[in-house]
Amino acid sequence: MKNLILSAFAVITMAFTTQVYAQKNPMVGGAAMYVTKDIVDNAVNSKDHTTLVAAVKAAGLVETLKSTGPFTVFAPTNAAFDKLPAGTVDNLVKPENKATLTTILTYHVVAGKMDSKAIAKAIKAGGGKAELTTVQGGKLWAWMEGKKLVLKDEKGGMSTVTIADVYQKNGVIHVIDTVLMPK
Repeated sequence: MKNLILSAFAVITMAFTTQVYAQKNPMVGGAAMYVTKDIVDNAVNSKDHTTLVAAVKAAGLVETLKSTGPFTVFAPTNAAFDKLPAGTVDNLVKPENKATLTTILTYHVVAGKMDSKAIAKAIKAGGGKAELTTVQGGKLWAWMEGKKLVLKDEKGGMSTVTIADVYQKNGVIHVIDTVLMPK
């Protein structure tokens, strides 16, 4: 009986420890995201964000996103980029399109650290919808649909946050399922 109780305690302890660990260092794209690393150093390890990382490098935004910030990044997955018309990404990462690429990428960034609690507070203050100003200077609108955080871009496109509150030493990332587009 004593061994059974000890075994049960060990299983409960492991489950609790795993849950706490997962909350502290959530998995994104098969890699743990560490609160002690910056946005870029974490993103490069996510197999779901290789397109975003390549775009950030092509736009020359690596040093900016490694700086102290803080930043809130709505990070599109590779599948989000795949929703764009064929050839769009290949065209955007060309040196002659760096300004356009930078505009699109900085439209996914909000100054400050807006975790889900801060966004929820902004949504409540806005009567059910929050207007966010991006680093690019454009607007995003956020609201809840059930338990899902939804974003609308300036062109009317919609994106859903699939993983929220991925804390970084210089901000927070929210993984999204669709690329957001400015005017």
